[in-house]
Amino acid sequence: MHKSSIFSAIKPYLIGSIAITAVALLVTAIYFVTRIELEWIAGLWGILITSILMMINQIAQTEQKIKKYTTQLITSKERLASEIKHHLWAEKTISESKIRSQFIDENFSILLAYFNIEQRCRYHNQAYRNWIGLKSNQIDGQFLHEFSSQAFHVSAKNCIKNILAGEIVFNERVLKSAKGQVFHLTEQFIPHFDSKGKVIGFYTLYTPRIPGKDLISPPNRVARNIPETSNQTIKTNSGTLPPNTDQSKQPSKSGLSAARIAQAIDGGEFRLYCQKIISIKNDSYPYEIHEILIRMAEEENNLMPPGAFLPFVEKYKMMTRLDRWVVSHIIQWLSIHKTSSKSMFSINVTKDTIRNEDFPTFVQDQLQKTKVPASALCFEIEESDALADLSNTLVFAEKIRQLGCLISLCSFNHKRNSLDLLRKIKVDFIKIDGSLVWNILRDQEDLAKVVAINRIARAIKVKTIAELVETDDIIIKLREIGIDFAQGFGVASPQPIKTLE
Repeated sequence: MHKSSIFSAIKPYLIGSIAITAVALLVTAIYFVTRIELEWIAGLWGILITSILMMINQIAQTEQKIKKYTTQLITSKERLASEIKHHLWAEKTISESKIRSQFIDENFSILLAYFNIEQRCRYHNQAYRNWIGLKSNQIDGQFLHEFSSQAFHVSAKNCIKNILAGEIVFNERVLKSAKGQVFHLTEQFIPHFDSKGKVIGFYTLYTPRIPGKDLISPPNRVARNIPETSNQTIKTNSGTLPPNTDQSKQPSKSGLSAARIAQAIDGGEFRLYCQKIISIKNDSYPYEIHEILIRMAEEENNLMPPGAFLPFVEKYKMMTRLDRWVVSHIIQWLSIHKTSSKSMFSINVTKDTIRNEDFPTFVQDQLQKTKVPASALCFEIEESDALADLSNTLVFAEKIRQLGCLISLCSFNHKRNSLDLLRKIKVDFIKIDGSLVWNILRDQEDLAKVVAINRIARAIKVKTIAELVETDDIIIKLREIGIDFAQGFGVASPQPIKTLE
């Protein structure tokens, strides 16, 4: 091996030495030797030519190696530069996230904590610690009953079976903080599921409502136009109520009875919000698209967290009624405001609405009365709802499209049943699942899924909307892929619809 390495080292010089020697011998033979055989001269010329060809071959091989090493060096340099850039970006993101998390932790007024399946505390914010009156190390890893008063943990103890069964529990409590202040709290226990749908922990949220001495909750107001329940029973946290029971007298633990929700719908106690969806491609789109969101008036007064009323609306089978309220108000808004000719509103419809045979007729009547173009409305169907009830979804989508309205399939993922769904239902938009979009800069697999979804959409001439867009870098990447629209807090936050006026 040592001899081989020595030979490899002297090989480039050996051929050159042979060539120089052959030239020297030829010059000597021609000019200084009077008589020499032609065979010798021919042999020297042969050696010289062979040496030159071998040198040319060596030079060519050397150039190829230099080119190869140069390419590898440039690639390594680019990779190193990219890694340095990502490292700096990661450090910056971590730093910003840490500052942002610290800011939220210190300023979030809701008492927030997280407990694992063993019911040990794994997270708690500043407001939670202030309420308990303990330091962080006195709460971390402890059971709730080990660091809180009996009155504070008794509610969680009583409903832990429901929480671990995957139910969201909503209560109202009157409690005293460690500093002696008395508050009326809304209390929520929200299960945390893993990717397989198994409960692996739960969040506790306590929202202070009314500080002071007068903490008696106001009586429920009399409900107007309570829905008929002659043919159904309504289940509440207090049990199953018989038909025609006065729901205003049987509220759930949240204070939201069927009568209260009906009263809120009929009394106009819901507020419409909208979140803008922007076009990120060069070609312009004729409409400004906004997704419609809804809040209850009590949420605006901080009496309940956003969206807390929706499980109760669904529980009492009033989602279709609420969807009708949203549609009628949006169509009315479009008929009044001048921006109606430039705006398109995307409205989520629930599985109950999809099953309702009269809903498309209701939409048609509203459009005919107001002369609002049907193309100004787009109805969003959750992929999970479509897969769970495909037959009704196909009928609903066909009727809606016959009216001239548009259909959007949202929370779309790159799965076999998702792709099969596209072959059966005709849609105008695909809203790509935000869990994929959010991760495309860090996960090549999620990026590949988004690219594949966009390719499929192009093939069937369907527009794509990316959900949960949080940063400009994600927008740039989506534009490179060819996604049509983007939606998320990195684009625009939800605003009251009146801001469009």
